[in-house]
Amino acid sequence: MIHTHRMELFACRASRDFACKVIESLNGNRRAEEMPMHLGDLQVTPFSDGEFQPCFAESVRGATVFVLQSTIPPADNLMELLLTIDAAKRASADKVIAVIPYYGWARQDRKDRPRVAIGAKLTANLLTAAGADRVMTCDLHADQIQGFFDIPVDHVYASKVFIPMIKSMNVPDLAIAAPDMGGAKRANSYAKSLGGEKQDCGVIICHKTRERANVVSEIKAIGDVEGKNIFIVDDMIDTAGTLCKAADVLKEKGASSVRCCATHGILSGSAVEKIHNSALAEVFITDTIPHPELEGDDKIRIVSMAPVFASIIDKVYNYEPISPDFVY
Repeated sequence: MIHTHRMELFACRASRDFACKVIESLNGNRRAEEMPMHLGDLQVTPFSDGEFQPCFAESVRGATVFVLQSTIPPADNLMELLLTIDAAKRASADKVIAVIPYYGWARQDRKDRPRVAIGAKLTANLLTAAGADRVMTCDLHADQIQGFFDIPVDHVYASKVFIPMIKSMNVPDLAIAAPDMGGAKRANSYAKSLGGEKQDCGVIICHKTRERANVVSEIKAIGDVEGKNIFIVDDMIDTAGTLCKAADVLKEKGASSVRCCATHGILSGSAVEKIHNSALAEVFITDTIPHPELEGDDKIRIVSMAPVFASIIDKVYNYEPISPDFVY
């Protein structure tokens, strides 16, 4: 297809390593006659009072600009993304597409008690107000957050990389577990994809009660656990309290082994230490949130989502259907 505008990809500071992997994947899939992609030069000037100002060091006039940034804490990362989108619009970019591998504030998706904010909706409004024409993200905490936007949202699932990985491990007596009732749909989808004529893949639901935010008081496992090799699937690991407690409960009920696949490794506080001291055999997370300190870790392993995002970016730019990339 002949385009009247070119594609440019830039990364804010929190996701530059991920963006480099995306560029590498894009170039690996390009035809010989096509010019190789490069990561655009985005400079961020800090000020002594804590403010900062993104600036494009190359022209984006008339381009389709992809701005990549996970909005992990602190809030500066979200603000940097918003300022960069605004800068691209003011520099006459044709379209600005926000690529947000990890969409922060997504757990604030409803009023679960009186007088609280709905952060996921506010963030959606901010991105639209800044000038984003489209959003790409991965494993939102709740699917309905897509409806908070009045612009197109491409919602990618990490199952695209996790399901082939689990299949390649050839684990016998496989079962999929949800760490809470909210993850039942995800667990059922994984079980359907992993089960087949040769293997029946069961589903286990862990029912948890909380004392307060980030503190779990009790977990009960519902389903056939005895003798199973279990993969807990979830969208994120924050403090790892729920995950480690669920793993301990499953082992106590007779599971042969417990592993976990979680898209976003937030790993706040002592999460890494908890995982290493838990009954979990292995934990797989993606690189939507950078964790260079976990390179070579013997229990926490990182699977890259960069090729999946590269494929979606290329297809969106070329107006190709992306439905084959959506595996839940």
